[in-house]
Amino acid sequence: MITPTTRSSTQIMECHDCGLLHDVPPLHDGMRARCSRCGATLEHYRAISLSHAYAYSWAGAICFAMANFLPFIKLEISGRAQVASLVTGIKALYDQGLWELGIVVAFTMLVAPGLQILARLTVLTGLRMRRPPRWLPLVHRGASFVGRWAMIEVYMLGLLVAYVKLIDLAQVDLGPAVFAVVALMLVTVATGALLDDETIWRSFARKGLAPPPPRVDPSRPTALCESCWLVSNLPDSGHDAACPRCSAPLHQRKPNSLTRTWALLITAAILYIPANLFPIMTVISLGHGEPDTIISGVIALADAGLWPLAALVFFASILVPVLKLVGLMTLLITTQRGSTWRLQDRTVLYRIIEFVGRWSMIDIFMISILVALVQLGEIATIEPGIGAIAFASVVIITMIASESFDPRLMWDVLRRDTGKKGH
Repeated sequence: MITPTTRSSTQIMECHDCGLLHDVPPLHDGMRARCSRCGATLEHYRAISLSHAYAYSWAGAICFAMANFLPFIKLEISGRAQVASLVTGIKALYDQGLWELGIVVAFTMLVAPGLQILARLTVLTGLRMRRPPRWLPLVHRGASFVGRWAMIEVYMLGLLVAYVKLIDLAQVDLGPAVFAVVALMLVTVATGALLDDETIWRSFARKGLAPPPPRVDPSRPTALCESCWLVSNLPDSGHDAACPRCSAPLHQRKPNSLTRTWALLITAAILYIPANLFPIMTVISLGHGEPDTIISGVIALADAGLWPLAALVFFASILVPVLKLVGLMTLLITTQRGSTWRLQDRTVLYRIIEFVGRWSMIDIFMISILVALVQLGEIATIEPGIGAIAFASVVIITMIASESFDPRLMWDVLRRDTGKKGH
């Protein structure tokens, strides 16, 4: 199935960062449409063969299965050996009473990537059928949601940190599952680069699974669907509306955006204190152990001469959470005050916060790997600490907070100012 090399018609699109409406002309393969006000990408049109994406998705499914069933990593010290798989770390966290942390690792490393691969395969397989099932658009919406929480690339950095911590203490052998995870990461990136979300929805429309984009009257109130990014007019009745293409609820702006973001931000700020004060893990060797906090872990890496790795962990685990907390607070305060101060820079700040949020999970993944490997009785044992739960909570809550914030509210002040001048 080949997608046309040019989008055939003009389409009205709304910038998801500043809310400006654009009349976007037909695009050729590889062309991008950018917002004229804030520079955000409205659409990156890619004329692709869905068969290629289908093949990549199958490759991803095979790599995912290999990563789960083959040996992941082996540790050998003083004649004793420990072999870990991806599931071993999750089980070890559960066995040591930190089931909350086990759930987070299981969802971000196993459940979310697995569901994303399954959903993509289901959608691409269905689009190859002469009569695809009617529920394919719902599956595609689900794939878009769980894909935000799949953190394979972050897990690999966590593995790198764990490997460097262990290599001077014991013999560490990487198993075939590690290379399967690397392949899965590359295939996932390639599939994401191939698949254009708007192309999928147009394929649904050609198959009769979704209606074509409706005509939009810019003079009437419009809303951008947060699920499929379609712009449509809101009903004049004022009743709750649903997207005509994917049936998701429609709102001109995210409901209670500022209130919800403030609540989440305050919660994350409170949890950030125990996340840094309490140990995230304790290394016990020959009956003696010393707890490690996030900061002491960075210092230990620096003392060992591993400055690049120390800088990576410092950036991901200390600097990034502070940036998210201070950055979101700045965005909330300036938006509530109706400030027009550096709107474009604040929009860039929001994009950075949204992008870097997941990378703070490096320490959590590192702990899950170390806890799974270093269970050698009196010789050496690593136990997770309560600080890891608080830190994981900070990461997850700040990610949800950035999702809750609607950056278009920052730019609405320009519309209000224009309206006042018109009167």
